[in-house]
Amino acid sequence: MKAISLSRKLLTQVLTIYIALTVIITAVQIISEYYITKEHIQDELVVLQKTVSSSLTRSIWELNSQQSLTITQGLLAMPVIEGIVLRDENGNIITKLGKYVEPRVSNVNYDEAQLLTTKDARGLFGYLSVLVFEFSGKPVLVGDISLFSSRQVIFDRISVPVTFLLFKAFFITICLFLIILFTFKRLLRQPLYEFTEQIENFDIERLEASKLSIDMQEQNELTILQQAYNKLIDQLHIYSECLDAANKNLLDANTKLDEQNLLLEHQVAKKTSNLSRVLLNIENQKKELEESRNELAIGIETRKQAEHALLVKQSELEAYVQQLKAAQKQLLETEKMSTLGGLVAGITHDVNTPIGISITAASFLSEQVTVINQNYIDKTLTSNSLGRFLQDSTESINLIDANLKRASELINSFKQIAVDQASDAKRDIEIGSYVQEVINSLKPKLKKTHQKIQFHCDAKIKMSCPAGAISQILTNLIMNSIIHGFEGSTGGRIDIRITDLNHDLIQLDYLDNGKGMDTAALAKLFAPFYTTKQNQGGSGLGTHIVYNLVTQTLKGDIKVNSEIGKGLEYVITLPKVTNVD
Repeated sequence: MKAISLSRKLLTQVLTIYIALTVIITAVQIISEYYITKEHIQDELVVLQKTVSSSLTRSIWELNSQQSLTITQGLLAMPVIEGIVLRDENGNIITKLGKYVEPRVSNVNYDEAQLLTTKDARGLFGYLSVLVFEFSGKPVLVGDISLFSSRQVIFDRISVPVTFLLFKAFFITICLFLIILFTFKRLLRQPLYEFTEQIENFDIERLEASKLSIDMQEQNELTILQQAYNKLIDQLHIYSECLDAANKNLLDANTKLDEQNLLLEHQVAKKTSNLSRVLLNIENQKKELEESRNELAIGIETRKQAEHALLVKQSELEAYVQQLKAAQKQLLETEKMSTLGGLVAGITHDVNTPIGISITAASFLSEQVTVINQNYIDKTLTSNSLGRFLQDSTESINLIDANLKRASELINSFKQIAVDQASDAKRDIEIGSYVQEVINSLKPKLKKTHQKIQFHCDAKIKMSCPAGAISQILTNLIMNSIIHGFEGSTGGRIDIRITDLNHDLIQLDYLDNGKGMDTAALAKLFAPFYTTKQNQGGSGLGTHIVYNLVTQTLKGDIKVNSEIGKGLEYVITLPKVTNVD
């Protein structure tokens, strides 16, 4: 093995850590110096804008282009300024000098003297400020000015401090290296060399002369090592004497060993007999393994039968989906034929979601059956893959069953609302868990559109109400956000919060960050047959049904707020116990 100097290794590690820390600290100081200098330059730009704003404002007001050009050229001569853009009140450029980025700011709130920043990937940065002239005691906008500086100006300012900082770090590192090198050599390397030389002269026949002796005044690890080594020499001397006595005892033991050999041969014969019995047991275990293999074959046949049963169940589910599609088509025809039956036909808008989820789950189950069948044909089927298949199948079937039941509940509830006889069956629910179940049932749809739902409920709030109505309300609101609020985008967030107001009421806040609605559209939101998707599949009954469910079925109140670009917010107040007539 190659010898490695301990002192050199320790010195290398210490210096490596110090150099790494020095580099990191120096880099942090340089970056800090960069940003501090940048802030100073930005402050200078602001001061310069304030200084020349009055002169430029008057020159632009008096249409004195030569004076404006002279002022801007004077500003450009300053080292801190790299470029200038001067515009009139219509955004037309009057003067542009040096390096600049044309401002792309529109609809600036000039009444508040808004200060805007424009940054460029080439290293330019600057500020835009408005120029306002006081005319007859009234402020008049005459234009704006943008001053730009660059990263090179910052580098020029910090070059001297950075050079001094690097020199100081290098000088300190060299001095520390020399100090540590001298200290390691005096305190560690030289004593270790003396230890090594004395240990190499070790003589087993002259133990007393082989003890270590170094000249060190202070007590440290090396003196402890010396004492331990010398103590080991003393013990070795004692062991040598014991070894002579042991040799004598060994001769006596050899005699006894011969006697024991005869006894050992007898024991070997006995062990051989025991080994034969063990081999017989192994043969019996082999037979048992063969029987286990036969049982495993029977188990595989049982799994084949289970797979067949799953295929049959899949066929039944596909038939049920076809029946639901036929029912959906019939409801759409009803909506076209009767205006009075329009509310019942609106079930298509709401039942599409659970049916779509059921179809998705059935398709997923079909794909998994195809994969497991192929694995079985290829003889690559394992117990783990079969277990995952059974678990996925169970979850898919449960999802299909839950959504088909919810679709049936939606159909019945909407029929009752259509004839203005809200008599949904009441049941006791824990509203937080129930809403979470509704959200979970819509996750396949949300995965396609990449919208996120954040849900929070204050506590375990108990309610006694028609649970299907709450499911319909949330489904309608979420699907409206996806179809209308987040149209043309693949992101977005929906926040749902349930608050316990008192012993009798709860409040459901629903908020999305979609494109929102203007005041005119908001006024028609709950009107029947109002839709922004006319001739595109929209029935215009979604929000009207929500309004009827809240006010008639659940005896509650609903309010809506929205602005263009700021999303849509519903505030729904519901009683904990619904009195059903």
